[in-house]
Amino acid sequence: MNSHDKWAIGMDLGGTKINAALVSEAGKVSSRLRRSSHVDGGAEAIGRQLVEMIAELRSAHEDLSVEGVGIGVAGQVDEADGSVRFAPNLGWHDVPLQSQLEERLDLPVTVTNDVRAATWGEWLHGAGKDSDDFVCLFVGTGVGGGVVSGGRLLTGCSNTAGELGHITVEFNGPACRCKNRGCLEALASGWAIAQRAQEAIAADPDSAKALLQLAKNKVANVTGRTVTQAYREHDPLACRIIEGVSHALGAGAVSLINAFNPQRFILGGGVIGALPELVSQVDQYVRTRALKAAVEPLEVMPAKLKEDAGSIGAAALVHRVFEGKEVASCVSA
Repeated sequence: MNSHDKWAIGMDLGGTKINAALVSEAGKVSSRLRRSSHVDGGAEAIGRQLVEMIAELRSAHEDLSVEGVGIGVAGQVDEADGSVRFAPNLGWHDVPLQSQLEERLDLPVTVTNDVRAATWGEWLHGAGKDSDDFVCLFVGTGVGGGVVSGGRLLTGCSNTAGELGHITVEFNGPACRCKNRGCLEALASGWAIAQRAQEAIAADPDSAKALLQLAKNKVANVTGRTVTQAYREHDPLACRIIEGVSHALGAGAVSLINAFNPQRFILGGGVIGALPELVSQVDQYVRTRALKAAVEPLEVMPAKLKEDAGSIGAAALVHRVFEGKEVASCVSA
């Protein structure tokens, strides 16, 4: 490690975990931390976790000069002041995260949406490198994404572009945490997988013996990870649930590909990491369903940076290393 390099701390704050890393200006990760998110403790508990993780990284590398902290949050962020307007999987409304952290740290803090940060990471150093037209779809506890079109990252009029998990896939489908119905997130996210499984167990316990056994006979213990494990063991119920996830992702991908005509469609996040075969399944789905002109030049691929994407992208916001890349909103020049 070169102590003369510029370093920043990048953090990826989601509904189930916090990833943090010390990242150089060139996108090199030197140290990583991972913690479960203390969501039940509210914003104050999460704030303490963030401060503790930052302190731990800094104390382990006192010889390095840290320029600032970038945080990607699973929610809608006010670009002007870094406050989190709404984060459904954290249970937050109007949390002034940036100002609160800057009061507790001797470092500047930048806050953005988590999947937008991950999109920056993939664009700078991952699967989106050398492409000016791509869509990132990250499927984890929730579902979100980022769209780069004509070499510009789309942000929208009020900084909420990229809420790709809330496109409607199934009219009158299951309720989503955003209060709509039939969203892609409500059909394919980690929490949706767990919910489908728990509902199936309640309706027909005899069909779910394998899932219950893995969950130590407690329905509340059934998670997306439990379903994935049962799927690997060819449990019929788990296979039906994951098949539904595959179809939902395929349908969502068709809409996004037809809308944005990307060169690359990049899939990442914890669900994709646990079920990498979903990438090829989505590829096959869109080749038969999307517009021919849109799929002819298309590459469907996994995210390259995996769990580091959000941290690397958030750190890049501190370094401002965008190599001529642009951010586009409806008020851009």
